[in-house]
Amino acid sequence: MRTSKFILFLSTILLIVIGIFSSIWMTKQHHNDHAIQTAKISPVIFIPGSSATINRFDDLFTSINKQSKGTPATPVLKLQVNKDGSFTYNGKLATNNRQPFIVIGFEDNSDSYDNIKRQAKWLASAMNALQQTYHFRDFSAIGHSNGGLDWTEYLENYYNINDFHIKTLMTLGTPYNFSESSTTKQTAMLTDLMDNSDNLPTDLTVYSVAGSEDYSDDGIVPVQSVLSGKYIFQKQVKKYTQITVSGDNAEHSNLPENPEVVQLIQEYILNNKSNDNHSRRR
Repeated sequence: MRTSKFILFLSTILLIVIGIFSSIWMTKQHHNDHAIQTAKISPVIFIPGSSATINRFDDLFTSINKQSKGTPATPVLKLQVNKDGSFTYNGKLATNNRQPFIVIGFEDNSDSYDNIKRQAKWLASAMNALQQTYHFRDFSAIGHSNGGLDWTEYLENYYNINDFHIKTLMTLGTPYNFSESSTTKQTAMLTDLMDNSDNLPTDLTVYSVAGSEDYSDDGIVPVQSVLSGKYIFQKQVKKYTQITVSGDNAEHSNLPENPEVVQLIQEYILNNKSNDNHSRRR
């Protein structure tokens, strides 16, 4: 008899404790959801290419700030995803700036399709961590070289319209068909990206920028590989535009600092007037 009463007492205490913790969790979740819904920031999130670090875009940020005379420099938060999945932060965001800059880089920045898929998974973890801290939902994205592949993999396999809303994606010298210059030979990566393109957000605006030293490549990536992005995005997103820049600073590694590219970022990302309708998956 005493044993039964003791078990009943413990069960009652356990239910009360569970109820208290559930209430605390639900309250915290409600506050977090409310913060996300009312967030005023819409960051621009950059991903560098293979072998590049989180400092890859420093010269680009300097150029943008020089063109924004009379306004404070745009704050930059840099996040590196380490091989063990942990994060290393540098800097912080000022939430009074509507479009702060975030750079997401990877300790393992080697060049391979398998690693791009790993980076897309790491990117998803980084995005969730950033949202927990800064409570944003809307964002725009820029990827240089393989950074554009990371974004594409992420959008096709990890992006959730209930959590985020991407407005614009701009890729710079992104090799959608790797080093293949033939339009008739599709790599396994391009084939996979085409097969999963139905998962892309349908109200997304995409700008694919190719550099050209001699109208065949940018010194590293064949122009035709960059232009292969059309097989992924056309008829899947709201708007897909191909842009080619040539001449000085059109070489692959110089693309982010190319004056034309800086102007494109100013016009299509930082002055983006697109509406805030939520994207839908097909």
